[in-house]
Amino acid sequence: MISLPALLSEVIIERATKLNTTLLSDALGCTGSMDYKIKPVASGMRIVGTVMTVSLRPGDNLFLHQAIYSGKEGYVLVADGKGHTSNAYLGELMAGSAKAIGLEGIVIDGLVRDKVALSELNFPIFAKGFIPNGPLKDGPGELNGPISCGGVTVHPGDLIIGDEDGVVVVPKDKIEEVLDKAEKKLDYETKRMEAIADYELKLKQGIESGSIEPPWLREKMKHYGL
Repeated sequence: MISLPALLSEVIIERATKLNTTLLSDALGCTGSMDYKIKPVASGMRIVGTVMTVSLRPGDNLFLHQAIYSGKEGYVLVADGKGHTSNAYLGELMAGSAKAIGLEGIVIDGLVRDKVALSELNFPIFAKGFIPNGPLKDGPGELNGPISCGGVTVHPGDLIIGDEDGVVVVPKDKIEEVLDKAEKKLDYETKRMEAIADYELKLKQGIESGSIEPPWLREKMKHYGL
């Protein structure tokens, strides 16, 4: 029996769903993002969920199969494919199985195949790209241990979010703190965009409305005598 980490609460997932990767990375001190090459296989794909992990031998997907069939609804499977780029780790059949089982998505530090089918499957997959070559199925591997994926340390039970900009992992012991900061940043950015839109409108109407320069900029530039 494969042991899975505890699912994050529905409240946590709901809060995270309202945020994006840029806000969360900012809340982590401009860190937490996987390698920029790990992107959704099709535009519009997005993932939010609790991390389960698998470590793979380069070019081999035996343990990826086991991880998928051990998965459940609410989990995002994060696979350390060691950045291998000579073989695809999964294609339409494995992705379809993962979707049927209820996984929220798959993130893999490696390549996949069956691009058209994956793009139409309506199941979020984030990978480094595509290649026709299939994988080996011999192992070894490791299930639900600490891994590195796209240059980021990932533990089972972490929070993961993926969107058009990439993938961000929030360590489970920092989730509340990071979500609080990200929500405050969202509120700030919303108000800033409203102020910018108002400034633009008044400018077009010939109404003087001061400056939209953010206060922090002036403080920073004092160091340079500006």
